[in-house]
Amino acid sequence: MSRITRRQFVKGSMAAGLGMAMVGPLSRVRGANDEIRVGVVGINGRGGSHISAFEEMEGVRVAAFCDVDHKVLDSKAAGFEKKYAHKVETYVDIRKMLENKDLDAIAIATPNHWHSLQTIWACQAGKDVYVEKPCSHNVFEGRKCLEAARKYNRIVQHGTQSRSSKGWARQVAAIAGGQYGKLLVSKGAASKGSATGRWSIGFKPIQDPPTNLDYNLWLGPAVEQSYHDNLAPYNWHWFWMFGNGEIGNQGVHQMDIARWAIPGATLPDSVISMGGRWVNSTEGHPPFTDQAETPNCQLTIMDFGGTLLVFEVLGLVDRIGLDGKKYPNNVGNEFYLEAGLIRGGKFYPKDSDKAEELPNLDVKMGPGDHFENFIHAMRSRKTDDLNADILEGHLSSACCHLGNISYRLGQQVAGNAKPDVLGRHEEIARSWDRIAETAKGAIGFDLTQNTYQLGAMLTFAPKAEKFVGNPKADELLTRPYRAPFVVPKDV
Repeated sequence: MSRITRRQFVKGSMAAGLGMAMVGPLSRVRGANDEIRVGVVGINGRGGSHISAFEEMEGVRVAAFCDVDHKVLDSKAAGFEKKYAHKVETYVDIRKMLENKDLDAIAIATPNHWHSLQTIWACQAGKDVYVEKPCSHNVFEGRKCLEAARKYNRIVQHGTQSRSSKGWARQVAAIAGGQYGKLLVSKGAASKGSATGRWSIGFKPIQDPPTNLDYNLWLGPAVEQSYHDNLAPYNWHWFWMFGNGEIGNQGVHQMDIARWAIPGATLPDSVISMGGRWVNSTEGHPPFTDQAETPNCQLTIMDFGGTLLVFEVLGLVDRIGLDGKKYPNNVGNEFYLEAGLIRGGKFYPKDSDKAEELPNLDVKMGPGDHFENFIHAMRSRKTDDLNADILEGHLSSACCHLGNISYRLGQQVAGNAKPDVLGRHEEIARSWDRIAETAKGAIGFDLTQNTYQLGAMLTFAPKAEKFVGNPKADELLTRPYRAPFVVPKDV
């Protein structure tokens, strides 16, 4: 299958955006010494990092907060004023915040299902955007974010911070240099445990939303549904209507690095994903189940024209299991090349455990950390100055979505069933064995005595961003929307 280069992909994306007629409103042009005013949307959790990063940056002021939880909004605003000695404007509805002409940029740290619409609205309002990962809830949304950024000439940074790491950039450059031969497998892993829903979240009853939460605005683009306490503030990650599972949570970071390392990679030619949600819950329900929908154990394999991207999610870690062992977190990337393995920033020749230093290659990237890089690009008005432009965010987020689509279109098969894809590289088989062994040791889930979800093997057309001959899969490239919170086809 012919490959589309990154340069061709970017060219086509820009052409699509420029072909959409009008130029949107522009925020105030800021000089090198002018203060940039930022509004933060979603101020609990990750939003707190946005607030401190921008407020403590020279020449930048956090001027507004927006959150659909009145209690969080009031508390955070009061704490901010006490710490930084100035007030912020407060909003419950982002649409009201975007009417504030004094704001130059919006930083978005809301649930995933809101990211794209808020990004598009902000671009239309003439604001630059820093949007948390993933930039989209589905593939269609990511494309619309990109189109909006280009149409309205906005600076849009994606929150995949590793793009601002010279360490990762040098590993990518070493692979591209070719001295280690062809990249065979680009491996990412996002295996985290702890108390944030990778193990059981139990079952919560349907009830009225808390009085401090504007549930209508929290739902936003999602279709109408009843509230339960496993939605807010964090476990929405594990429900298809709002989140994208762990591959679309922590996994976006490692997915981005894995795709970045594949020379010229945009989107894959094929994808298959498998696994299940196996947890330590009985609570009057059948074993190994809870209220969540997304897998906590998932193996995804994508083919980028001969180079495989392998992604491992294993949530049953960082806690003492039934076997008395504590399985470690595994969050990172490895690169399997013809001449050996790059792991931990070192090169290991084939059949050797002796590490060699990678070449100290000069890599060019924007200055400062990821937030500083965004501000720098705002001042230069150059998309090329961004370390994680929205195009890269869209493509890496889309890879996560494609894996989930394969998984959701799959079927339950016997635990001892071995699909052919496991034989394509030894690391694929090792990953699947590791998932099975950990599930058995941690919670007593014996895969050989149970079933797992074997996803559909899907062929994809990267340039068209459509599946080949699979209308059911194409349906999952987007979602139903609830008026008036509709991601528009024409941005």
